[in-house]
Amino acid sequence: MVRWARNALLMALVVPLSGCHYAQSIFHTRGPAAHSISELSWAMTILFVVTTIIMGILLAIAFYRRRGSLAEHEPIDAEGGQMWVAIGGILIPLIVLTVLFVVGLDMMGDFPIHGMPGMPSSKQMVQGMKPDIIIIGHQWWWEIQYVNDDPSRTFTTANELHLPVDRPVNIEVKTADVMHSFWIPALNGKVDLIRGQPNFIRIYASHTGVFTGQCAEYCGDQHANMRMTAFVQTQDAYNAWVANQLKPGAQPTSPDAIAGEKIFVSSACSMCHTVRGTPAGGKVAPDLTHIGSRKMLASEIFPNNDAYLEAWITNAQSLKRDCLMPDLPDYTGVQIADLVAYLRQLQ
Repeated sequence: MVRWARNALLMALVVPLSGCHYAQSIFHTRGPAAHSISELSWAMTILFVVTTIIMGILLAIAFYRRRGSLAEHEPIDAEGGQMWVAIGGILIPLIVLTVLFVVGLDMMGDFPIHGMPGMPSSKQMVQGMKPDIIIIGHQWWWEIQYVNDDPSRTFTTANELHLPVDRPVNIEVKTADVMHSFWIPALNGKVDLIRGQPNFIRIYASHTGVFTGQCAEYCGDQHANMRMTAFVQTQDAYNAWVANQLKPGAQPTSPDAIAGEKIFVSSACSMCHTVRGTPAGGKVAPDLTHIGSRKMLASEIFPNNDAYLEAWITNAQSLKRDCLMPDLPDYTGVQIADLVAYLRQLQ
């Protein structure tokens, strides 16, 4: 019995806490909104562990208690025991669920939802919550638009979200196809991307760092591979990043990169992708103006290096099946090397 109880306790502790050290953990918070969610999650986790331990003890008592004969037991129609059923099956769960409900309602005050009593309507929120960033979900990647009253200071990137520390950032989320859900656990809760329904989230990051995010609503075969990385930077570092992103694509200087640019703008690449400062102006795929500065490829799945970039160009379907990027096997080895050289220098 001691061994059984020890194993039960170990499982009760390990299972709910096994995700605490993962990059996308609700317990690893770096913002006030995420902290509020984490506190409620800790309460529910502790409640689950305590309940599991109590149930394990009760089951162990029932299993190992002394067994007698039928003559020693109460008659089958004997009354009694209803009080324990009422306490354990009704009263205690009612108290626990009521407390969680009240705490949850209080926490929801930190996350206003349009249409709720006392909250702005969807139209009022659209008018009043002016977005700093617009995020559009695609199957299966994130389009990120940094908006500004001055059109010359508006630019678009993909899959990597840059934020200044200690400053609230208003984000509007939309979808270009099916329903998605934007979620960076370390910074805030989830918000759904619904076709025809703009939604909003305000992110306030209290620490610098790199935090991973994920689409949290099933959106097709590659749903698990629709990831995002948030880079929270000091204001100076963020301003420097914005200044670099506002520049057009770097002009190639090496012979192979110059040849790669010619291939890019004269082939199917330019029909889908944009590189600002060149004739390539496609809008159906990620903006590649500064792809060389990004850390990852394919919505944060593969490292952004020569090998994976070459593989992605020639055989994307083997890396991310059913994505909109087609296989392009007709390029020669020299052409692929030139394309990679051009894209890598787009810093």
